[in-house]
Amino acid sequence: MNKAHDTLKHYFGYDTFRPLQEEIISHIVAGEDALVIMPTGGGKSLCFQLPALLLDGLTIVISPLIALMKDQVDSLRANGIPAAYINSSQDEIEKQEVRTKIKNKEIKLLYLAPESMRAIQSLRETTTISLIAVDEAHCISSWGHDFRPAYTRLQVLKKLYPDVPLVWLTATADKATRQDILVQLGIPEARVFLSSFDRPNLSLTVRPGQKRLEQILSIISTKPDESGIIYCLSRGSTEKLADKLSSAGISAQAYHAGMPHDRREQVQNDFLMDNVQVICATIAFGMGIDKSNVRYVIHYNLPKNIEWYYQEIGRAGRDGLESDTILFYSYADVMQLTKFAQDSGNADVQIAKLERMKQYAESLTCRRKILLHYFGDATDQNCGNCDVCKHPPEMFDGTVIAQKALSAVYKLWQQESMRTTIDVLRWSRNAYIVSRGYESVSTHGIWSDIPQIERQRYIIQLLNLGYLEIAFHHRDALILTESARGVLFGGDTVSLAKPHQDHISQASKKWMTSVEKKIAEKNKRLQWPTLLEQLKSLRKSLSMSENVPWHTLLSDATLKHIEQVQPTTLGMLETIQWLWDTKIDKYGHKILKVVTSYHVLTGRWQVKKWVSIWSTFMQTYDLLQQGKTPEQIAKTRDLALGTIYTHIWRLHASGKDVDITSYISDAKVDLIASALTSVDHQGKLKPLYEHMWWEVSYEELRLGMQVVGR
Repeated sequence: MNKAHDTLKHYFGYDTFRPLQEEIISHIVAGEDALVIMPTGGGKSLCFQLPALLLDGLTIVISPLIALMKDQVDSLRANGIPAAYINSSQDEIEKQEVRTKIKNKEIKLLYLAPESMRAIQSLRETTTISLIAVDEAHCISSWGHDFRPAYTRLQVLKKLYPDVPLVWLTATADKATRQDILVQLGIPEARVFLSSFDRPNLSLTVRPGQKRLEQILSIISTKPDESGIIYCLSRGSTEKLADKLSSAGISAQAYHAGMPHDRREQVQNDFLMDNVQVICATIAFGMGIDKSNVRYVIHYNLPKNIEWYYQEIGRAGRDGLESDTILFYSYADVMQLTKFAQDSGNADVQIAKLERMKQYAESLTCRRKILLHYFGDATDQNCGNCDVCKHPPEMFDGTVIAQKALSAVYKLWQQESMRTTIDVLRWSRNAYIVSRGYESVSTHGIWSDIPQIERQRYIIQLLNLGYLEIAFHHRDALILTESARGVLFGGDTVSLAKPHQDHISQASKKWMTSVEKKIAEKNKRLQWPTLLEQLKSLRKSLSMSENVPWHTLLSDATLKHIEQVQPTTLGMLETIQWLWDTKIDKYGHKILKVVTSYHVLTGRWQVKKWVSIWSTFMQTYDLLQQGKTPEQIAKTRDLALGTIYTHIWRLHASGKDVDITSYISDAKVDLIASALTSVDHQGKLKPLYEHMWWEVSYEELRLGMQVVGR
């Protein structure tokens, strides 16, 4: 794996792997099959792209969309990796050129469509295949959210290439879909890698569907220079919404499968190159699109299932910076989607999954909890970054209610649906209950004292809290989780929310107030060009001159770090996140020129600017004097916690009476002191930060260095 680390740094610019990546890559390089479930933005593609460079032969990548192929191949080529694709967008001459390069061993990764089994078989005669990767693996399962018959033909891959490692990858697959994928492929012994689905940088909000356009305009007005995606249910809706946004002065385009291919490609490229701010799209847009600075994803309509919803919101904030997701919910959408589901090939499953999506939208439970539980990544911690956590409902001890419901599921052998379970709990004696003998179970009627309108809501809360699951592949039966056993047999308690009708509308009013406040604050800002704007302008010109998407050059996170540090030497550039040696060699002098020009340009404003900066420091200082914690100050001032820590160490450095030892533990101070004596850091923070394996943040590192007098 030493070579893997070197390859990671050389071709992809990362110093370390993300969670699970190294383990997956080691498993694949050892020749083993794998099923990888990793959320959007988790680094799924690297799990097969890096092994392709370590193995001797050709890696075949099965990918369902031409746009996805093109985007990944462009990114690989920009990193100096020989990659190509063969698909229907090429003429025969272009395809033959690729085949010749494969024969001459000039290609390491070849992208093909799932319909290309004949091409895959022909490659056996001309080249050595070392790895086969199948992206969007959920498409092979009829229990999944996007079943495609062409994927079932890939079942023969293991028979054709018994000695070649086969890795199937997907961003969204619930438990039933994961099990079905392994059965369909005939590789039940393959190891399953399930990555964490937690994306804490994404805020999760559900709003009522009234006055959607007005709310969308308000959202965009707070993010005038940021990219966003708005998902709509129909093709016509995308075009109408894009026209309305354009009329309001917003750079917006529609995208849907009914558009000509070249037009769709142009819209996608314009979005990637930041020539279009907002895309109004159907689900046809976004799969595999690697644009890291999408700052908001809005669902104009309810998605048809949680898998699609999670995959689509995952396109926001892929660089790890804070981003927003907003879902508009209306009963009309539920009716429309129900009709679509009834006309599908597996109507029962699709209707059940739609119902689960509806339950998410109506939930009084932390939304991140619901999503993580759905994908088997359960947590008992509230996220603090969804509308429910920010405006929590009134809670009560619902342990007895929960125990009665969970006992009923247990007594029904975990084989019955929510409707039947509620019928048993409420003392129903309908024909089905009597035919199954359920009127004799001890839990029959033990919920008869609970009002009818509340029964289903309590079951939904138990689902959302992770005490129950729905087995979609077993007639939507309710089944108990390990957490449920703790409630039934281990003395665990359960807090439930008191159901009420106006939870969403009340949260909406508070949210709209906060939006108006942010708009007012933004209008007060000084109107001179910022360093970040100038850096983005440089990135755009580089992107246009090299004719590659900007995200292959410099990410938003990198530019924001440059803005924060304001480097003036090549050595200082080495401390910038995700800016590795090849990027510094290629763009370093141009970046420094922009920073230097910014200092000259803003010189006439420096006095006013520093007065403003010192004013914000003093606001933090006043709150510290009142005994507020950094976390409380960050919330009060609507600033990032890291910004408040920066204020603290600058206040201390300026001689203000700030006890910085109160904001960093003795253990971390000792760790920093040890690093300072053992690392040749030459005054740079990055070597110290990496030496400590990220156990302290940059802000804590600065504080700790002041504590030890360095």
